[in-house]
Amino acid sequence: MSEPVLKIENMESYYGPIMAIRGVSLEVRKGQIVTVLGANGAGKTTLLKTISGVMDPAKGTIMLNGEPIHGRDADIIVARGMVHVPEGREIFPLLSVSDNVAMGAYVRSDRAAIARDLDMVYSYFPILAERRDQRAGTLSGGQQQMLAIGRGLMAAPKVMLLDEPSLGLSPLLVEEIFTIIQRLNKEQQVTMMLVEQNAKVALDVADYGYVMEIGRIVMADDAEVLEASKDIQSFYLGVQEETQRGQRRWKQRKTWR
Repeated sequence: MSEPVLKIENMESYYGPIMAIRGVSLEVRKGQIVTVLGANGAGKTTLLKTISGVMDPAKGTIMLNGEPIHGRDADIIVARGMVHVPEGREIFPLLSVSDNVAMGAYVRSDRAAIARDLDMVYSYFPILAERRDQRAGTLSGGQQQMLAIGRGLMAAPKVMLLDEPSLGLSPLLVEEIFTIIQRLNKEQQVTMMLVEQNAKVALDVADYGYVMEIGRIVMADDAEVLEASKDIQSFYLGVQEETQRGQRRWKQRKTWR
């Protein structure tokens, strides 16, 4: 079994006096896709923000390739090989697609490698190459998600943190995005930590999974074991199926009108 590329022990984070992360410990091993599941408010986004240096932990350790990164500035963490693709994409809407992609390489100076990685990004996301001169804010939601991932890849990460990549996307686009995530993991050897509410699609691509509730890890196992768990099926997958049924009924009512 490979060594953990990312290891977190007893981490705590706060928003003011409110504890958002409560003694979380987890590992991500080299070459894995690891998913963190949980409902809204479980602490998933706060977890990623603390790992990536957007927030400082109040307690605990975060190790990247055996080196401590807790309390480090976010740009230093990026330079050490970890990049965070945030929830909601957070692209630069008034800049062109090509300028947004180029921003991902701001910590690098290896021009030949940057040019090679730019070609790689456009090969995975040809729509971005077609629209490289277009303002990023005019792209569709799916295209903006592709842009956010492509921008992250330009930092040449060994570990990529992805926060809700399926958020607001149609099922067809979700399938396309997650297919690319799998390809990047296998073909570019990018280790992934993936935060998702869509448990089914996340567990389908992941090797290992953690479940968070109210800032704590309450379950952890191989992805296929979690997917077969009755608790996961009844709470996460059941909720999603009911939501999808409700959406279908709403569309039917609109059609009847």
